Amino acid sequence: MPLEEQTIDPMSHATPETQQTLKGFAAQFPRNLAANIAYFLVNVVIGLLLVPYFIDTLGVAAYGIIPLATSVTGYVAIVVQSLNAAVSRFLTIDLQQEDYVAANKTFNTAFFGLTVVILLMVPIIFLIAWFVPSIFNVPTGQETGTILLFLGVSAAAMIRAWSGNFTVQIFAYNRLDLQNLVNLTNLVAQTGLIIFFFTLFGPNLALVGGAHLAGAIMASGASVVLARRICPHLSISLRSFDRSKVKDLCSLGCWGVVDQIGSFLLLQIDLIVVNLLFGTIAAGEYAIALQWGILLRSIAGTLTGVLVPTILAYYALEQTETLIGLTQGAIKFMGLAMALPTGLICGFAPQLLTIWVGAEHASLAPLVVLLTAHLAINMSILPLFSVNAAYNRIRIPGIVTILLGGANLILAIAIPLMTGWGYYGVAVAGVLILTFRHVLFIPWYTAKILNIRMTTYIKPLLHGTLAVLLLGGAAAGITVATPLPSFLTLVIAVPVISLMYGIMVLRFGLTSFEKQLFESYLPQGWRKFYETARSDNNN
Repeated sequence: MPLEEQTIDPMSHATPETQQTLKGFAAQFPRNLAANIAYFLVNVVIGLLLVPYFIDTLGVAAYGIIPLATSVTGYVAIVVQSLNAAVSRFLTIDLQQEDYVAANKTFNTAFFGLTVVILLMVPIIFLIAWFVPSIFNVPTGQETGTILLFLGVSAAAMIRAWSGNFTVQIFAYNRLDLQNLVNLTNLVAQTGLIIFFFTLFGPNLALVGGAHLAGAIMASGASVVLARRICPHLSISLRSFDRSKVKDLCSLGCWGVVDQIGSFLLLQIDLIVVNLLFGTIAAGEYAIALQWGILLRSIAGTLTGVLVPTILAYYALEQTETLIGLTQGAIKFMGLAMALPTGLICGFAPQLLTIWVGAEHASLAPLVVLLTAHLAINMSILPLFSVNAAYNRIRIPGIVTILLGGANLILAIAIPLMTGWGYYGVAVAGVLILTFRHVLFIPWYTAKILNIRMTTYIKPLLHGTLAVLLLGGAAAGITVATPLPSFLTLVIAVPVISLMYGIMVLRFGLTSFEKQLFESYLPQGWRKFYETARSDNNN
């Protein structure tokens, strides 16, 4: 029976214990979604306001060093992040199965293992930071500040990675609302300290690094406290360190490292290449346009993040049919949801840049479109990564990803040099390679794991593709047709387009299966209202 004709009842064949777990996940879903949205909105507001603040205080060239530091630090932290991802997978399954002996072994093996790994990485961090001014283009007079910036950002990343031993416990119990509280603590503290330090001591890259470090310490403390409250079954004990667990964690973690390296080569190498090929001013301009792509990736992460614990739980509880239906519906919903902000950003790019960073940067609008338009489709398949991790099938994706990452690096250098397109050539390379990975390889591989047709995950992508083209075209048409100033155009057009699009999607864009899936995660009060509204519409 096609999914469109099914009715969804994830608990119809489940044991009483499984039913209780799934009901708990469904009840927690709205809170997780609300917390993800709240964190996303705060992140967006702070991110958009900080960019012009940095440009005004530090200048475009020096501002470009900050996202560069984040990118390079991501490579340094790959090993720890990958091991944390492996721990999340095993610990979630242990705790969902209420095997607390195994969970303690997983936790303590990861805790002591990651502590050793981080301590071994400390001299590497100092070495990389020391040579950063010699490797990259750095504004004159900012060499020392750049070194301290890299040290602060790297140390912050290591501390947050170490505290991942505790945040995975929060994740395993599907308390993403508390996980977002930890993230908000880091973000708000970091931002507040940047403004405080700049006001007190004057603008300096070193102070940005110090603010990152202080925010990470505060957030890590919060994660330890919350983890103890949520999961009292786990405690730090060297006796629970299990060498046999090391093999499982390292096996999954090592392939996670390979996948992460490839992902960074796909998603974060562009700014590094622009800095090395075209200098600090070009890197600063590219970072401005890239911020909108980062925004859309954050939206995708917000939408996907609430599903990850549920996907892992369905796997642990052997609810495969529901897992397939959930991921298929999630891809379609992700595409339709991502199409709205993507289309608006692409269509209104000149107005957004004018209001945000000034009319002198409105010429970056084509770059914004190039860096963002594809994300409505490419980010839609993010839920499938959790399926691969749940089934512990990340070796082949890791190999393919690192090969594609290497291809992206080669093309990012070759296309600009051969065509003279400048940093547009770097962006083109990333779009081509990422689209191949996300639209072709990941849906095929996940379908193979689940023993279903590849078209199961390809067809839902078409809805988001069509939607982003229509929305982007409508926004661009309004831009050309209206004589209104940029601000008034956005204030009037954005709400109107959003409202009309939302009505069309809810009325015509979802199948009965997808509507039931959506309904199954609503709180009881909201569910009654939704059922009444849907009944009235049908009549």
